[in-house]
Amino acid sequence: MRIATYNIEWFSSLFDDEDQLFDDGGWSARYNVTRAQQTEALGRVFQALDADAIMIIEAPDQSKNRSTIKALTGFAAHFGLRARDAVIGFPNDTQQEIALLFDPDVMKVRHDPQGVASGPGGAKGAPRFDGALRIDLDIDATEDRVVFSKPPLELSIETAGGFAFRMIGAHLKSKAPHGASNPAEVMSFAIANRRKQLAQAIWLRGRIEDHLRDAVPLVVLGDLNDGPGLDEFEHLFGRSSVEIVMGDDGQDALFDPHARQALSRRLGAMPTTSRFWIRPEKRFLQALLDYIMVTPHFRQRGAAWRIWHPLDDPDCWHTPELRDALVAASDHFPVTLEFADGPATPSKT
Repeated sequence: MRIATYNIEWFSSLFDDEDQLFDDGGWSARYNVTRAQQTEALGRVFQALDADAIMIIEAPDQSKNRSTIKALTGFAAHFGLRARDAVIGFPNDTQQEIALLFDPDVMKVRHDPQGVASGPGGAKGAPRFDGALRIDLDIDATEDRVVFSKPPLELSIETAGGFAFRMIGAHLKSKAPHGASNPAEVMSFAIANRRKQLAQAIWLRGRIEDHLRDAVPLVVLGDLNDGPGLDEFEHLFGRSSVEIVMGDDGQDALFDPHARQALSRRLGAMPTTSRFWIRPEKRFLQALLDYIMVTPHFRQRGAAWRIWHPLDDPDCWHTPELRDALVAASDHFPVTLEFADGPATPSKT
């Protein structure tokens, strides 16, 4: 069984208002890449992944006039993918949805949100992800209300082999300091936005702990937009979103080998899943942003992780068509997890 997480930069812009692929010479939202080039590149990547399920971060828009599911199933049909059914949870207004594309022949999938339906008033603990979390963000004895701009996608999954587990797809993001008029305001807004992102991570961790108490097999995957040593705010808050979501070392911690490697190595080379052009510095920045975190149930089934990095993964590097497609398709690269759909076996990691 192979599952993947893949953040696709402005996937939505490749579809018209009828949810059909443009697949033409017009420019995509990616720099110097046409819509046809990005579409072809994505098709090649998805075909190479040949995954049973792909958690798509920044999936096509779901709104009054557009359908994420129609766009994704049309994309799958266009490229003849096994993963040809799609499911979405609570839509958002960012044109960057969270959706799962999956093979209905090997798994049954349903949206199954958990937690109290808090509404706009919010609730403490781990309410349903389309509501609000009441939490004191700045230790001023006053509760703040935190909401997800992109509510995590909670799924109940059962494989053809009878393995039932939960899956949560997440895209945590700290807003840019819009509206700031001077450096002091930029810093103030940035810190406030980072506090909100960490509160979202705490909220997500609360849901994870609910499942851990019930000993439910769980996989949490997606783009956490944060990690150890990633920015200047780490010294201020002490822990990154990744550390909060994973939990402390011990039986209640989720596992991702790339995150663990990064946490244990503050200096030196570490895995990366994304590559961005920094215009003022005229160079690329690589970062570890995308994760697949699991409970021990998956490691007992021989769990094996892979980052499909066009420059770091030998198979990708030595397959020029795939290597070039990964570069053209998105500024993030897929991460996959393979495990046995059957009896538990020792982990490869």
